[in-house]
Amino acid sequence: MGGSQSREGLEISDSDEYEDEEEESEEYEEAKSSSASKSHFQTPDSARSSETLGTLDEVDARLRSLKLKYSSKRPSPNLKNAIKLYLHVGGNTPRAKWITSEKLTSYTFIRAEPDNPDDDGEEESDDEGTSKDSNICWVFKIGSKVRTPVTSTLQLKMFPEQRRVDFVALGVWAIKFFADEDYRAFVTKFQNCLFENLYGLEATEENRVKIYGKDFMGWAKPEAADDSIWEDAEDSFARSPASLTPLTASQDLREEFEEAANGGIQSLALGALDNSFLVSDLGIQVMKNFSHGIHGKGAFVNYNGGGAHGNTSSFEHSTPKKALLMKAETNMLLMSPMTDGKPHARGLHQLDIETGRIVTDWKFEKDGADITMRDITNDNKGSQLDPSASTFLGLDDNRLCQWDMRDRKGIVQTIVSGDTPVLNWNQGHQFSRGTNFQCFATTGDGSIVVGSLDGKIRLYSRTSMRMAKTAFPGLGSPITHVDVTYDGKWILGTTNTYLILICTVFIDKDGKSKTGFTGRMGNRIAAPRLLKLTPLDSHLAGVNNQFHGGQFSWVTENGKQERHLVASVGKFSIIWNFQQVKNSNHGCYQNREGLKSCYCYKIVPKDESIVDSRFMHDKFAVSDSPEAPLVVATPMKVSSFSISGRR
Repeated sequence: MGGSQSREGLEISDSDEYEDEEEESEEYEEAKSSSASKSHFQTPDSARSSETLGTLDEVDARLRSLKLKYSSKRPSPNLKNAIKLYLHVGGNTPRAKWITSEKLTSYTFIRAEPDNPDDDGEEESDDEGTSKDSNICWVFKIGSKVRTPVTSTLQLKMFPEQRRVDFVALGVWAIKFFADEDYRAFVTKFQNCLFENLYGLEATEENRVKIYGKDFMGWAKPEAADDSIWEDAEDSFARSPASLTPLTASQDLREEFEEAANGGIQSLALGALDNSFLVSDLGIQVMKNFSHGIHGKGAFVNYNGGGAHGNTSSFEHSTPKKALLMKAETNMLLMSPMTDGKPHARGLHQLDIETGRIVTDWKFEKDGADITMRDITNDNKGSQLDPSASTFLGLDDNRLCQWDMRDRKGIVQTIVSGDTPVLNWNQGHQFSRGTNFQCFATTGDGSIVVGSLDGKIRLYSRTSMRMAKTAFPGLGSPITHVDVTYDGKWILGTTNTYLILICTVFIDKDGKSKTGFTGRMGNRIAAPRLLKLTPLDSHLAGVNNQFHGGQFSWVTENGKQERHLVASVGKFSIIWNFQQVKNSNHGCYQNREGLKSCYCYKIVPKDESIVDSRFMHDKFAVSDSPEAPLVVATPMKVSSFSISGRR
């Protein structure tokens, strides 16, 4: 499986033609200057042969020749925002290439109604004091070929050394600028328009402070951010006693198993012991864990009776979308949303995996009133392996809590004819104002990270759910999934168009190293890193090309270091080398504008959109492989991949 560079085609095929035109334009301007001073002039041919023209008549004749030959190619001095436009054709076939769409055109930014981006609106103004209307959005326009709102879905990628920008807009495009200052002016204008579209505020210093806060100005101005924490992290990674060799460019992913699933797969529940599980719209398929992936055992639990052990069960609502293993992986909690398209549920079902029976239908209740949950997770990274665990965490839009499956008298509730047992609200907090929580995850010690609709990521200690120890500002995109390393030092947030990697480590006033879960970070906060697809790969990923489910490889021991990150987007599973992403000297970060973004990854392509991609537990990493197998589920199939150990 190749990396991104093999797909991207960094050098545009007609770059030589572009350079020739640039030289010709320079020669034309030199000729004019020479004529005005009646000095000697060199033609393109004479420049190579050092042959000098000797008479004024010859100079005039050569000037006329140059003007006729090159005037249609060189930038017009009266054309504002002049660029050259390219289009990528051929997809990922051997015939893929860049073609010239417009040899000379121009771009502009237009303010238009967000519900009607095709409206001509108002063109960009040089007056920075103009008042802004939050109901107006910026639209990016190139001649008659491109017209699109300024959003992160453009997947803008910059190449300063080439004065080039690539992006996606119903196709993959590239624009090249004729001067460095033109390139820099475009980048600045684009970033200002993006800020305004995201936050509804003009991109001023005052408004950036309002959005990010004074402690997080390194997020707004990455060039001024302190990278020392990232450098310290690189050292700690190298010192980790359990670190195995991370994935390198010369290593490949080898497919071990692929098999059809019973029904449409909704989610994966990977186990660290003997079994893993596929949750589908018909039932639960039991898989056997091997050192090279997962393989079907033939056992199947049907939701509506006729399961592996002849059990009968019924589900009040739709197919379970969330499965959580508990009690040393002998039980599974299944949460079914009340309505399709929304994750909220009023209760869950407890499945005894050994008997294949639903033993309890639980409901969520607080102070005698029914409530909903949008997500559940284990108390900590390893608690699914605890045979005595009876609690788990719940999340709703404005609630963060812990549920207990024991009643107030300390007796474990069992299902009986009559009312559905009620889960006990063990601890937590219901926030009065809209926090719009979306997703959460836990560390090895039970600290909690929560992602929100506004893009904020909050850190809670394991002893308090009322007040966040640290709240990282959003970058304008909702957090749809979040994960955290076992040691709590790194957070991975997923948005539709990129992943955000945050370091939670800081040095307190006493010189001690802490994480944002245990203390307030103040202004000692490093800027995050972004993980992105190239515009071409984003386009090739398919129509449903939104990131989801980004997470670290899976460890459950102190001293162990996660080695890779994986996320799904459309028909691709994308793998990043964790150590490479943290390396401040990595090539992707050199001479780049804005937050450092990494485009170096491995791609696992599938024929269908991917439901989930996850690494198995670290215990399944064998001696000839640097990582545990990767499991990739599509609606109708599940595949396992091992990373080759060859160097």
